[in-house]
Formats: sequence, C-alpha cells, structure tokens
Amino acid sequence: MLRRGAAEDPANRFTELAVVPDAEGLAHAAAAAGDDERSGPATRFFRDASRSIVSENDSPDLPFAASVNPYRGCEHGCVYCYARPTHEYLGLSAGLDFETRILVKEDAPQLLRAALIDPKWEPRLLALSGVTDCYQPIERRLRITRRCLEVLAEFRHPTGVVTKNALVLRDVDLLRELARHGAVAVLLTITTLDAGLAAELEPRASRPARRLEAIAELARAGIPAGVIVAPVIPGLTDREIPAIVAAAAQAGARSASWQLLRLPFAVKDLFESWLGRRFPDRKEKVLGRIRETRGGRLNDPRFGARMRGEGEYARQIEQLFRSAVTKAGLGAHRLDVNVKAFRRPGPAQRALFEAS
Repeated sequence: MLRRGAAEDPANRFTELAVVPDAEGLAHAAAAAGDDERSGPATRFFRDASRSIVSENDSPDLPFAASVNPYRGCEHGCVYCYARPTHEYLGLSAGLDFETRILVKEDAPQLLRAALIDPKWEPRLLALSGVTDCYQPIERRLRITRRCLEVLAEFRHPTGVVTKNALVLRDVDLLRELARHGAVAVLLTITTLDAGLAAELEPRASRPARRLEAIAELARAGIPAGVIVAPVIPGLTDREIPAIVAAAAQAGARSASWQLLRLPFAVKDLFESWLGRRFPDRKEKVLGRIRETRGGRLNDPRFGARMRGEGEYARQIEQLFRSAVTKAGLGAHRLDVNVKAFRRPGPAQRALFEAS
C-alpha cells in the first residue's frame, strides 16, 4: 500500500471549531480502521449531486475559460496540490480529507451533453480537468472521464486533457478520434524524474517513467501530447527542468510549459510539515528559495505572478526552462485545438436524447 501525501487534517478556515485528537487517540482510530502508517486512512467516495458540469473562469493565467471536473478531491495525494483548499468549501479539510473523501459526479456525461447540445453553447477549449485529476485511480472503475470523452468525441469538441496518470492511455481510441479533427491535446505533468522523490511528493500518481511512456504512446497514436513541468519546487526540483524537458521531447512531446509551486491557504502548512518529515536537512533552503520567488512570502495569489513568481531566482528558473526548450528543439510550439470541427448531433439523435 502507498502512503498518503498529507499526514494531518488542518483546521478548516471556514469553521470556528476544530477537534484535535491526541496521538494515542489517532493510533487507536487507525488500528480500528485497519489503517497503517504506510497507507493512511481508506478512501471513501460520495455522490456529488451537482446539476451543472462546466466551470467557467476568467483567469488571465489560464489557457482555457471552461473546464469539466468529474471528481472533487483527488486520491493521488500530491502534497503540494493547490486545489486542496477547495475541499474546505465542503466542510472538509485540505489535508487527509482532500485525498480520502472523494466526491464523484456520476451524472457528468449527461450534464455535459446537455450543455453542448444547447444552441447557446459556444465551442471553445474545454479542459479535463481544471482542478483535480480526471484520471485519478477510481476512474479506472467508474469510467466517468471516458464517458465524458465519448460525448466530446461525438461533438468533435475542442478538448484539452491534463493528467499525471498513465491511465489516459486507456482512452486512446477516443483521443485518436478527436485528434483526427485536430480537436484535442493531452498534457502530462511531470514534477521530477526521480521515482523515489515522486513517491514522496505524489504517492498515488503514475511514476515519472510511466508518464513519459504515456507521452510516447500518445505520440505514436497521432495524438498531440506535451509536458507541463509542474510544479517547479525551488531548491528541490528546479535543477531537473532540462532533464524533464529533454526526456519529454525524446518521448515525442510537441510542447513544454512550466508552473511554479503554489501554496495557497492550508497548503503552506501541509507542505512545510511534509518538508520537515521527509527532507529536514533541506527544509529551510527550500522555503527560503520559495520566499525569494514570492516577495518574501510562501504564496502570492496575484494574477500574473502566481504561476511564474517574481524576482531574480524566478527569472533564473524561466531562463533555465527556455534554454532547455530550445535545446530540446521544442521552440515555441503550442498545442492548438480546432474549434471549427465542432458539430451537434442531427435531429434524430437530439430527439432520442431529449426523450431519454
């Protein structure tokens, strides 16, 4: 069994009351649940009854304005995940709750079809996913993301997939169909090539070698694929940028981008605690480097700065990345998708849908 990313449940910033059990109580609770130090508490899944599936955003930092997230929370358990605080809106914690209490949008494919068939819908790049990974482990069994892709392929809708799970290869048939119309791009995020470090940072995600294999298999299938070097952790993974870009390019990636580590709200404390447990000798160096890129703080939420950081050290990271991209021959390549391929089903298919 793989361990969890977080080791605790920090207090929810929206609640006034927090219950903190003592160490003995935690040990008894873990034993009663059959958990151990390696695996952490078991994952539980809950039905999300949302009646809409497309999320809109107006962020100037993102290349998409619409996204579909089949799941809330993520069992990958990446300790650095900027999405962790979204669980606090549900009355849960950004720590263990985020990776062990997963909300499942079972109706996502039907809701997506209803949105796309609406005459008011304007086709534009739709991201899978904008917040949590659409190919997290439970997707292997529930296949919600696959059913959403079936809808998107039927409509030839411009689609961008972002994941760190090689499970994306299961859906090569649908991705190939979208690629036939220039309507898809798949991005694999890679934080480090060190399998041991990845196991600590991203305990339940595919290992880096499998993600590179996924890029290679997608490329062989004619599906445009790229790499996102993310998050770049100053003082810990930044030196790996050239190697990651080179390995992705060799695998067949057509593009590369990067994002700096973001530590909003409770994620700051979770990450600092993780550093203290896993890399106590490097903790202060890493935190100091992060502050160098964040104006003396551990997080900067401002548009324009949150993805890249500021200051001399952030500029050095940017230069290192640009040099790596040029050397790998990726240049300024972009994975653009074709909006003009979009189509709605004919009257017969639409009548069948509306009658169902």
